Amino acid sequence: MSDYPVSPLMMVFTMLSVFLFFLFAAFTVTMLIRGLGQWNRPRGSPRLTVRAVVAGRRQKRETYYVTFQVDSGDRLELAVDATEYGQLTEGDAGQLTFQGTRYLAFVRNGQEENV
Repeated sequence: MSDYPVSPLMMVFTMLSVFLFFLFAAFTVTMLIRGLGQWNRPRGSPRLTVRAVVAGRRQKRETYYVTFQVDSGDRLELAVDATEYGQLTEGDAGQLTFQGTRYLAFVRNGQEENV
């Protein structure tokens, strides 16, 4: 046992610190599991190629989104990298390839696909 008395305030501070550490650790683990699940989900989806038109583009911070309208009239908003975002323009028509919520490629009509 220690020769120094422990104040009640110090005990509360220590317990609060430990509680906050475990709360932060639980939050981090939860976010990791959720992120991995979201990343892995499209892998089980079929890979589809459909005719589509670029209907819109937007940027939120460092993430780029392109909205495609398919022949049925449905719209899909997919995240793309900065290079793809810069090359796609509203009104571009072509073949969209995607898997679940993951953008894979867009080949404009009359353009050869580079694999």
